[in-house]
Amino acid sequence: MWAELVAGRRAKWVVVAVWVLLLIPAAMLAGRLGDAEQNDNAAWLPANAESTEVVARAAKFQPADTLPAVVVYDRPGGVTDADRTKARADAVAFTRIANVVGTPQGPDESADGAAIQIVVQVHKDRTGWEGVGAVVDALTAVGRADANGLGFHVAGPAGYASDSIKAFGEAGGLTTITAIVVVAILLLTYRSPALPLLPLLTAGGALAAAEALIYLLAEHAGLIVNKQTSFILVVLVFGAATDYALLLTSRYREELQRHEDRHAAMAVALRRSAPAILASAATVAVSLMLLTLASLNSTRGLGPACAIGILVGLVAMLTLMPALLVICGRWIFWPGGARVPRDRVWRRLGGALRRRPRAVWVGTALALAVLALGVLGLRADGLSNKDQFTGTPQMAAGEAVQARHFPAGAGDPVYVVVRADAADRVAAVLAGVPGVGSVAPPVTRDGDALILGELRDVPGSTEAMRTVERARAAVRGTGALVGGNTAVGLDTQQAAARDDRLIIPIVLVTVLLILALLLRAVVAPLLLMATVVLSFGAALGVSSLVFNHVFGFAGAESSFPLLAFVFLVALGIDYNIFLVTRVREEARRHGTRRGALTGLSATGGVITSAGLVLAGTFAAMGSLPLVFAAELGFAVAFGVLLDTLVVRSVLVTALTLDLGDRMWWPGRIAPPAAAPVPPSPVALNGVVG
Repeated sequence: MWAELVAGRRAKWVVVAVWVLLLIPAAMLAGRLGDAEQNDNAAWLPANAESTEVVARAAKFQPADTLPAVVVYDRPGGVTDADRTKARADAVAFTRIANVVGTPQGPDESADGAAIQIVVQVHKDRTGWEGVGAVVDALTAVGRADANGLGFHVAGPAGYASDSIKAFGEAGGLTTITAIVVVAILLLTYRSPALPLLPLLTAGGALAAAEALIYLLAEHAGLIVNKQTSFILVVLVFGAATDYALLLTSRYREELQRHEDRHAAMAVALRRSAPAILASAATVAVSLMLLTLASLNSTRGLGPACAIGILVGLVAMLTLMPALLVICGRWIFWPGGARVPRDRVWRRLGGALRRRPRAVWVGTALALAVLALGVLGLRADGLSNKDQFTGTPQMAAGEAVQARHFPAGAGDPVYVVVRADAADRVAAVLAGVPGVGSVAPPVTRDGDALILGELRDVPGSTEAMRTVERARAAVRGTGALVGGNTAVGLDTQQAAARDDRLIIPIVLVTVLLILALLLRAVVAPLLLMATVVLSFGAALGVSSLVFNHVFGFAGAESSFPLLAFVFLVALGIDYNIFLVTRVREEARRHGTRRGALTGLSATGGVITSAGLVLAGTFAAMGSLPLVFAAELGFAVAFGVLLDTLVVRSVLVTALTLDLGDRMWWPGRIAPPAAAPVPPSPVALNGVVG
C-alpha cells in the first residue's frame, strides 16, 4: 500500500509538494544551527567533571567564561627599546578592545632578551568562540601595526579558540567537496549526466531537514551540538543517504526490465529493497543512539544528532527519491538507458572462491589480524592544542616562540579552588608537587580561595596532565579541586576511556541482536559480527601506522577510537546486511552455496558503488585543517573500502560457501524446489529479491 502511494501517478506529485513545503521553513532553521552550537568546555565535558566544577567555583574570582590570550613578541637578534615601547603601548591599546577584561599582565621580557609576553584576559560572551576569534583578530591588528619586523603571535586558550573557529569555518566548503565526490562517483557508476542530480538533490534536502530538526532540539530540548557534530553530520547524511539511493535505483532499474509501467516498477522496487534499507538504517541509528550513554557531552550530543540525520535521510530516500525517479521517467538513465550492467567481475570472483573457500577465508582472516596489530601503536590519549591542527596556525607558532623564551606553562596555569581556611596549607602542598613551578599567593573571597600554579611542561601535554594527576592526589582530603585547561584535557581523556569500556560492548551486543532478529539465526550473526570487528581492527591498525609514519600526527583525540568503532561497525554491518539478506533469499530457491554466489554477483556492483560513495564522503573530511577530522575521515574511509572490497566480497562469501546451510542454524533453509526456477531476464543487481 505504502509503495503504491509513494510511486502512484498522482501521489508522486503530492510527495514532492509536501517535501517542498517542508523544506522552505527547514532551510531557514538549518541556517541557524550555528547559533545553537556550544563549543566551550561545558559542551564537551561531563557536568560532574572536576575541571567543570572548578570553572563554576572560580567564577567569583574572575569574570565568568574568561580565556587568557598569551601575546608573544619576538625578535631573533634581541628586542630593542622601540620594541619595548611598542609592547607597553599595545598593552594599553588592548584594554580598549571590546571583551578584553581587567588589566593585562606584563609586558614581561624573557631572560634571553629575545621576546616579550603579555597575558590578556578575554571574556567569552554568548557568541562563543566566534566572539573570542574577533577579539584575537583585534589584538593581532594592534600587535602587527608598525611592528617593523617584530614577530607577533597570540597563543594560549584564546588563541586556540580563535584558530579552532577559523578551522571549523572551513566546514562550509566541506559540503561542496562532499557533493562533488558524490556526483563524481555516481557519474562513474551510472554514466548518466542527469541521474546523479536526483540523489544529490534528495540528500541535500535531507541534510537541511535534519539540521532544522536538530536546531529545534538544541534550542528547546537541551540537545548539545558543536562544530564537530555539524561537519560529521554533513558527510554522514550525504554518504548514507546516497547509499540508500544507489540500492533503490539499482532495484528500480532492474524492475524496469520486467515492467513497462514505471509506476509499477517503482512499487515493486520499493517493496523488495525497502526491508534491507530499513534494517540498515535502523542498525546505524540504534548504534548512534547508544552514544547517549557517553559521559562526554560532545559524544552524547553527537549520537542523536547523527541518528536524526540517518533517519531523515532514510525517509527522504524512500519517499522523495522514488517520486523524483518516477516523475523523470526512463530518460533519466540516458544515454545508457535502464539496462542493467553485466556482473562478470563478481561471477569470476565467486568462481574463484568456490574452489577453495576455507583456505580463502582463513588466509583473509589472518591477513586482517596481522593488519590489526598496528593498533598497538595507536596513541589515542588526547592532543595538545597545537597538535590539533594539520598546519601551523598562529596559536601553534606562538606556543613554539613562547616555549623557546618563557616557562612552558606561562599564561595557562592550574587553578585550585579550596576553602579559605585551608588555602595556605594547600598552596604549600601544591608548590611541592613535581612539575609545578611557581605558585601564586592565594586570593580569598566569600570563604573560598583561588590558587594559581604554573606548570613546568607545555599545558595540555601528556607530561602536564600527569602533573595535574599528582596535584589532585596531593590535595586529596583537603576539599580542594584542581582545574584549568590541562585538567580539562585530563578529564576528557578519562571520560573517553570510560565511554569506550561502556559503549563498545553494548553496541556489539545490540547489533548482534538486530542481526539475529533479521536473519532468524545464530551462526550467521556471530560470524558477521566477527568479520566486522576484525575489519575494524585492521582499519584501526593501518590507520595507526599511517597517522604515525605517513602523516606524522602527534596522536589522536581520546574520543577517536569510540567514534571510529561506532561508524565502522554500524556502517560496515550495512553491507553485510545487503549481501546476506540477498543470499538468504536466493538460498531458499537454490541452496546456500549457490545462493552465496548469486548474492555476490547480484549485489557486487551496487554495494561497491555504495562503499565508494561513503568512503569518498568521509575522505572529504580531510579537507578540514584539523587532525581529528583527518584521522576520523581516513579511518572510516579506509575501513569502509576494506569492508566493501575484502570483508564482504571475499571473507563473508568464502565463509558462507564453506559452511553452507549451517550458516542459518538453528533455523533451516528449505531445500531447493524440485521444479526449476526460471532465470531472471536480467543479471540481477538488487538487494532483496
